[in-house]
Amino acid sequence: MSEIIRDERRVTIRPGRDIVASMAGEFRTELNGEIAEELEELTIDLSDVEMVDSVGIGVIIATHNTLDQQGAKLKVINIAEDIYGLFTTMRLDRHFTIEKTGKAS
Repeated sequence: MSEIIRDERRVTIRPGRDIVASMAGEFRTELNGEIAEELEELTIDLSDVEMVDSVGIGVIIATHNTLDQQGAKLKVINIAEDIYGLFTTMRLDRHFTIEKTGKAS
């Protein structure tokens, strides 16, 4: 179960483990529960996440798409260097904010 921090219309979710197929359903459910609220911004904090597989990326993209339809923003922070490289190669940084561990992109 992810750590969830709420601050008015902003929510930060810290899964604390790899975002892979075996946990994607649970993570998707947690995200959808937060998206159901009227948010301005949802932040996914990838501290302690070493791997995001294709299913995990799909969950993040679907979350962005839903938030975008609602006029809310997605931010993914504290991304490990190799995951950051994957996200930028896929040009996800053009759709939502991504920040490497310790510094902004």
